[in-house]
Amino acid sequence: MAPVYKLTYFPVKALAEPTRFLLKYGGLEFEDERFEREQWPQIKPTMPFGQVPVLSAKGKQYHQSIAMARFFAKQVKLVGSDEWEDLEIDSMVDTVNDLRQKIAVYSYEQDAAIKESRKGPLMNETLPYYLERLDKIAKENNGHLACGKLTWADFYFVALLDYLNYMTESDLTAKYENLEAVKNNVLSIPAIKEWVETRPKSDL
Repeated sequence: MAPVYKLTYFPVKALAEPTRFLLKYGGLEFEDERFEREQWPQIKPTMPFGQVPVLSAKGKQYHQSIAMARFFAKQVKLVGSDEWEDLEIDSMVDTVNDLRQKIAVYSYEQDAAIKESRKGPLMNETLPYYLERLDKIAKENNGHLACGKLTWADFYFVALLDYLNYMTESDLTAKYENLEAVKNNVLSIPAIKEWVETRPKSDL
């Protein structure tokens, strides 16, 4: 019997990895469909808004990586215990996504001179600004990003870390012991540890 879920993405971790973490954590079977970049021109028109990752289930296609992660977080019980906790979790997920987007503006810039001009502000201002605050929040929440417990905000951050590190050519959490704790709390979960050890290899 075919898996109920199919996740379609490039052969990388990046934006699909939070959803993969959640699926693996919950023991939910899924088809991890990865296509090569040269296939993208043919695949792109078949995607709802010409972007991936895309989740296929129940005869429909669903897009937006955070929406997918939130859906599976509910399935595997990594959401808040009430609406206020969900608000706290969502705000942390959106903050991590804001950081990702600011890094991407630098990383994906094609003009070498413009990219170089963005490097200093990103490394010396933006990253410390975000990481110091995230580290403080993690300390206040006992090694988690929200609600003082394991939630999908932790999964979202940790699953994206390889991608963020790749784009910045650094180890973002190395100097932040509380963010290291968040990372270790997620990566030590048996199902996640097994996934990280056996998943297809990619730099980002």
